Amino acid sequence: MIKLMLVDDHAVLRDGLKNIVGMESDIQVVCEAVNGIEALGKVEEFKPDVILMDINIPERNGIEVTGLIKGIYPSIKILILTMYNHEEYFLSAIRQGADGYLLKDAPSDHVVDAIRAVAKGQSVIHPSMTKKFLNFSSPIKENVAVEKKESLLTEREKDVLLCLVKGMNNKEIAQNLFISDKTVKIHVSNIFKKLEVKSRSQVVIYAVQNQLVPLS
Repeated sequence: MIKLMLVDDHAVLRDGLKNIVGMESDIQVVCEAVNGIEALGKVEEFKPDVILMDINIPERNGIEVTGLIKGIYPSIKILILTMYNHEEYFLSAIRQGADGYLLKDAPSDHVVDAIRAVAKGQSVIHPSMTKKFLNFSSPIKENVAVEKKESLLTEREKDVLLCLVKGMNNKEIAQNLFISDKTVKIHVSNIFKKLEVKSRSQVVIYAVQNQLVPLS
């Protein structure tokens, strides 16, 4: 069962999401928050698996709260659900460790699928944002020697990195590369450390922006 937390200051939207999720047997809304301060308290109390986070919330915005939560509970997955399709919001959320970024015009079944995906360790990015980020001039990490970081990756880690960019979860990577799930976890952890990123969304965007993997 995926324990889900909703963070949005609009009751109508939260109620709608609860109704949608309520029809799924593998997802349960365990708590809600209407502002950033309340969200931080509820996270500590309920320890959700996935947080569906709006950006424009009172008492610390969703991007700031995402960074704070990820700093304390890195294993909790955070899926941004917002009306903002601006590059600066998207990149800021990813920099703070968001595991996914969806726009509120996404169909309800896409939101449900995205919750399941991030719970499994996959990254989810709204299609319109995916098209944009290839042209972003601002990298995830500024003022870094990309060539040096790339050279730190072993050949096997580069193979795993390519699988991450393709959207594979750990089990799929293990099957694709004929290695164990445990070995995949070790490689992914090493990649995160070497590239100085916090989430799969970050590593995907960083790798594509800095041409660490072939796009074809």
